[in-house]
This record gives sequence, C-alpha cells and structure tokens, in this order.
Amino acid sequence: MTPRAKRAGVGGSHGDALRVAVREPPLEGEANAACVRALAAALGVPAGAVILERGARGRRKRVHVEGEPSGLEARIQALASDRAS
Repeated sequence: MTPRAKRAGVGGSHGDALRVAVREPPLEGEANAACVRALAAALGVPAGAVILERGARGRRKRVHVEGEPSGLEARIQALASDRAS
C-alpha cells in the first residue's frame, strides 16, 4: 500500500502483491481504512468483506476477502495485470 499517493487506485503488482494507492496519510488508521475501502470497491464486495489480517503498521498488508473464490481470484488477477493504477 502506498499512503499519500497523488492518485488513489488499485491495480498493478509488486512481486506477489497487489498495488493499492490511497491519498490518506498513515495516521490513526486512516490509510488502512482507505485501503480496505479501495480493495472492496475494486473487488465489488462490501467493505465489511475485506478484513485486514496483518500489516496494519507496514506497507505490506495481508487481507482476507469474503466472497466467491473463483470470481475474486479472476478479479484480483485482472487488477494485478492492470498498469493504470
């Protein structure tokens, strides 16, 4: 995750991770909340379906997304190959 980005968005990859850029600063959980909302919107699931499991204090995060696995996997792969984040 990239906090304080010029443009917010989800797309592209960084190694085995999906890139997420948010405009919010990494203060008091603002960037983490924005990351969860951005992922939920990009994956087409409610924000409550995206749960931050690990990495609340770092740039690399692990999230759990509730939903239909094959549909989510296809959407994540499409986002990972998108370079227009």
